[in-house]
Amino acid sequence: MCWATKIDDVEYAVLAEELGYSHLWVADSQMLWSDCYATMALAATRTERIKIGTGVAVAGTRTSAVTAAAHATINRLAPGRVFCAVGTGNTAMRVMGARPMPIAEFERYLAELRVLLDGEEADVTFRNGTRPVRHLMPDLGFVDFQPRIPLYVSGFGPRAIGLAVRHGDGLVMSIPPTVDGMERAWRRVDAAAAEAATSVDRERFLTCTLTTMVVLEPGETVGSDRVRELCGSFVISGLHYQYEQWREAGRPERRPAFAGWGDYVALLDRIDPAVVHQRIHEGHCCWVVEEEERFVTEELIEATCMVGTADDLAGRLDELAEAGLTQVMLLPPLAAKEEILRSVATEVMPKLRH
Repeated sequence: MCWATKIDDVEYAVLAEELGYSHLWVADSQMLWSDCYATMALAATRTERIKIGTGVAVAGTRTSAVTAAAHATINRLAPGRVFCAVGTGNTAMRVMGARPMPIAEFERYLAELRVLLDGEEADVTFRNGTRPVRHLMPDLGFVDFQPRIPLYVSGFGPRAIGLAVRHGDGLVMSIPPTVDGMERAWRRVDAAAAEAATSVDRERFLTCTLTTMVVLEPGETVGSDRVRELCGSFVISGLHYQYEQWREAGRPERRPAFAGWGDYVALLDRIDPAVVHQRIHEGHCCWVVEEEERFVTEELIEATCMVGTADDLAGRLDELAEAGLTQVMLLPPLAAKEEILRSVATEVMPKLRH
């Protein structure tokens, strides 16, 4: 379960544990939500079993040493329950008008971070220099680097997936939640492993995709107002991402295959270019601003979300598990997060075979 991080809502973490969820992925985006590490610390003190980690930490806003120390601090509170997932900052960087960290810089960052998370000394590039860096007092109760903190890499394209193979214990994606999508992802993982002259143990290498899920009520369809409301924030966040990619590519003639794309571009073109980076991400993964509601279509819901009866959803999840998906990370809208948390736990999870 993913959390659009809200620090005074720690009971959400408690409920997720009570309902049987295995992982709490705490979102990191400094100009959207509460600070992820402060929130993780509170969740760690209120829970006993659920694993807690960043979903995902942003490499471009903190040095590798800061990210390592933050996770090791939480590991002191919840030993063996902490994981570190990290990405280049698709939203956190863009919400400040900057691009995500370049892939070559991200690889350097990951190499540093893995060593630092192990409590060892790494050559860290910082302020125009590269120097040996280590935690100077790891045995005095400030941090715990043991039990080992897993490192999961967020990536969508072949190069980023290659980084997950070379430096990580798993891969976090946002791909269509389909068997075909999962099989394509594994082909890329296997290709990256072959290029690196290594292999990936499918039993130990975590694969996780981000989506949201809605259990249909009797007689309800994907186009119902309730489904549109529950899926809307996730659907529109995907549209935000596609627009940023398209704009940064120089607004090419080839556009995303979405019927309303021209209208969406026209909507954002009316915004002052100096602040459009703020407008794009309003309500991000929490709610839908009124003028974007018309873009929450059945087409996009079915392409990005998991919607169906409890039996249908359980069957799809089992098929995804057989295709090599370890985990689904659900990111519901802010106002309905407990509704989705409970419905999936009570209606879908008991029907799973895997």
